[in-house]
Amino acid sequence: MTPQPNREDKFTFGLWTVGWPARDPFGDATRADVDVVESVHRLAELGAYGVTFHDDDVIPFGSDATARENRIKRFRAALEETGLVVPMVTTNLFTHPVFKEGGLTANDREVRRFALRKVMRNMDLAAELGAQTYVLWGGREGTEVDTAKDLIAALDRYAEAIDTLAQYSVDRGYGLRFALEPKPNEPRGDIFLPTVGHAIAFISRLQHADLVGINPEVGHEQMANLNYTHGIAQALWLGKLFHIDLNGQHGPKFDQDLVFGHGDLIQAFSTVDLLENGGPQGGRTYDGPRHFDYKPHRTEDMDGVWRSAAANMRTYLLLKERAAAFRADPEVQEALAAARVPELRTPTLAEGETYQDLLADPTALEDFDAAAVAQRGAGVARVDQLMIEHLLGAR
Repeated sequence: MTPQPNREDKFTFGLWTVGWPARDPFGDATRADVDVVESVHRLAELGAYGVTFHDDDVIPFGSDATARENRIKRFRAALEETGLVVPMVTTNLFTHPVFKEGGLTANDREVRRFALRKVMRNMDLAAELGAQTYVLWGGREGTEVDTAKDLIAALDRYAEAIDTLAQYSVDRGYGLRFALEPKPNEPRGDIFLPTVGHAIAFISRLQHADLVGINPEVGHEQMANLNYTHGIAQALWLGKLFHIDLNGQHGPKFDQDLVFGHGDLIQAFSTVDLLENGGPQGGRTYDGPRHFDYKPHRTEDMDGVWRSAAANMRTYLLLKERAAAFRADPEVQEALAAARVPELRTPTLAEGETYQDLLADPTALEDFDAAAVAQRGAGVARVDQLMIEHLLGAR
């Protein structure tokens, strides 16, 4: 039976995904613009839980106050008619030419001040719509020519901006949490905070570090040839996984934004397994939206757009089923035990044991037979094949 999405799955889509007209650096748009109201209704029909947006997705850049209010009114009415929620909002600081050299880290101070005001105005709307998370992707925050940017000062300005926005939220009582979205390159040659690790280290220096986490995207981590599942595991461990962007990617190349799972399927399986099951022995899981940030193929008409949107949710649910079956399989449990996976949950030092006790234990060094233990297989191959068989539906 084909799994069907429902609100409990918390599937959300950026309006910029299904609304992408398929314009790329080498070709004009292949589809007409889509009214955001239509997008809201169609996504609701497909079983989505909510939508997210950049300010410019709903209100075109440069709109006057009357046009802005009319756009917001139509959008809010569509949300009320469908019951979709807005759990996350973000700001476009990358499309307009004014941001060509950066937004929050531009050399030009006037641009930085404009960027801050643009974000703050959209934070007001985010709070009105009930958003809990505010994502900040620094697509133009970076360089092609390192000597044309004071790199350390740029990080100072980045931190100043995030601190200012967090304080604004606190003072207004908005209750927003901020999620930084790492990406190594594109559109800039090198983007600041390129990976999960860079972003987490940056957050530790912020005045409101407790309000700032990350929004890792599958394709962005894999563009850097990194393991997305490892990245979100570290974020979960630190309590910093505030939001996620799911899509597909074929390794370290340009940002493909494929349908989720339509890239590295094995890693998509491990990602869903971690999000839904918390790893082999259970544990901390992610309770936020399963957010899709993808682009429908440029080859497709609008029918293909909606099919691709549904494909994200269906693929996730199929992987969720496979992961549940994998964890429930007695042979898998036996293989995991043989590979000593559950043993990793046992502290290396016993309760109450100190390093002095460790030093006094001859079995830990003097009597430890490294040669004999080295002959012991780790049992990974069996687990690996069982995972593949479950992923392929062979078990």
